[in-house]
Amino acid sequence: MRIVTFNANGIRSAASKGFFKWLPAANADVICIQETKAQVAQLTDRVFWPQGYDCHYFDAEKKGYSGTALYARKPPVRVNRGFGVAEFDREGRYLEAHFGHMSIVSLYLPSGSAGPERQASKYRFLEAFMPHLRKLQRRKVPYILCGDWNIAHKPIDLKNWKSNQKNSGFLPEERQWLDELFGRGRFVDAFRETNTEADQYTWWSNRGQAYAKNVGWRIDYHIATAALRGRVKNARIFKDQRFSDHAPLIIDYEFEF
Repeated sequence: MRIVTFNANGIRSAASKGFFKWLPAANADVICIQETKAQVAQLTDRVFWPQGYDCHYFDAEKKGYSGTALYARKPPVRVNRGFGVAEFDREGRYLEAHFGHMSIVSLYLPSGSAGPERQASKYRFLEAFMPHLRKLQRRKVPYILCGDWNIAHKPIDLKNWKSNQKNSGFLPEERQWLDELFGRGRFVDAFRETNTEADQYTWWSNRGQAYAKNVGWRIDYHIATAALRGRVKNARIFKDQRFSDHAPLIIDYEFEF
């Protein structure tokens, strides 16, 4: 089973940069997309409904903002839009697809980098989301939550960790939240199951030649329930083409889709 997650930073922008031309070559069973920044009514071009996939979108109420999508080779049994918290469901941040024997989520956490107000929103999300994650953990089927979590977990996960300890995305409270999530074997950082190398990033600032110098952050994840521990076969970040300020994260699982 191959799953791709990708923050498009505008799905129409990513399309213009060749994302949908590349997609067939990815040969994914499921594609999770974040920051679509579009309403479904604006996605009339067939490119946004790739052949061979059952396509689902969850738009933010605010136009040109946030939003998630999920494409799957077989239709889900059920799709849930939102996780029951109105503030964040209005922003289209959580799209869950159930396939009977497993469930996959396309997820976009708030970023706090725009200032204190947005950081406060991010903390509210984290507080509301942890109880939901514990509910998922107790369910019988495995879950994989794919997307932009907007937190780098450890110093290995960003280039300049010392100078970023007071910046959103690497704050002690955010990292501690991930510690709790991964603690006691609850959830698995699927990428680190097979790839423990440094300098593995999924996002780069558009300033100061960050991409060319690989001065990045690993903030896009596949986070899976414990049943999938040991099932990760391969994990890689696709950098041969650039479709966004994020790169697609591709993970293969020893698990039948």
